[in-house]
Amino acid sequence: MQSLFQIIMLLLDVVWFFIIAHVIMSWLINFQVLNTRQQLVAQIWYGLNRILEPIYGPLRRILPPMGGLDLAPLLALLAIIMIRIVLTNNAALFF
Repeated sequence: MQSLFQIIMLLLDVVWFFIIAHVIMSWLINFQVLNTRQQLVAQIWYGLNRILEPIYGPLRRILPPMGGLDLAPLLALLAIIMIRIVLTNNAALFF
């Protein structure tokens, strides 16, 4: 069961990294530091969007429209933190 706990924590870490990378990349694209006409940038951006849309989609349906401000990544990061806290506090069940 300990390995299951470690796998879940690893998956949460990977999702955390993808969300942070997506947020930073969206800022760089919006401030025109990165150009999505470059093939590598476009592929990474498209891949991150495809990976994270199943997480962001339900959150965007719950959140009210904020006039161009997307709070789905913030809510997803908060959810990951809460899941990690719950798992860490109940880690004895996995050992």
